[in-house]
Amino acid sequence: MSMYIKPYARFRRYPVQRWDSVESDIHIPLDVSVEDDSYVIEMIVPGLDPEDVEIEIVERTIIIQGEFKEADESVRYLRKERPRGEFRRVIRLPKPLDMERSEANLQKGILRLRVPVAEEALPKTIKIKAK
Repeated sequence: MSMYIKPYARFRRYPVQRWDSVESDIHIPLDVSVEDDSYVIEMIVPGLDPEDVEIEIVERTIIIQGEFKEADESVRYLRKERPRGEFRRVIRLPKPLDMERSEANLQKGILRLRVPVAEEALPKTIKIKAK
């Protein structure tokens, strides 16, 4: 079994599904780290092109989705472990995000997304005036 497939995920039933909690049967590993005033998400997406991945940022939530396409339907496989199909990851972060200054790049099968914290969520210093 591939590390990308969640076993038995398709058999689970969700009585109520929220838009920010639904993920796919394909599990793509990712790391979330903090750099200064930004979050950095790195995700393993081998073989995908930038147009195969879509990123959406809504307040404190990042939605990354895409599709691993079937290479060639006419090939007869003896073993098939690479992920195929659509994936979706939802990451909820503690502070509001600034989607205007966000950056994403895809290099050597690693998607790297840098999302700054929104200005209004950053700590502010107030100068005290003497009278």
